[in-house]
Amino acid sequence: MCRSIKTLRPPYAESVTEADMRAAALQYVRKISGFRSPAAHNAEAFDKAVEAIAAATGELLDSLEVRGGAAR
Repeated sequence: MCRSIKTLRPPYAESVTEADMRAAALQYVRKISGFRSPAAHNAEAFDKAVEAIAAATGELLDSLEVRGGAAR
């Protein structure tokens, strides 16, 4: 979907930071909304979506099991 979003689980990523997850979420929201930077009247919804997706990403990575080991 969005080629600039990196895979954030082992073995593709050694360590994943909150900034990595937020960057991926931001790229996703930009792609699906069609906005690189939202207008002021859409900024709150845009930022809320980025934070929700970053949180969901963290939950996903925390719950994945890769070859019997913890993903993160």
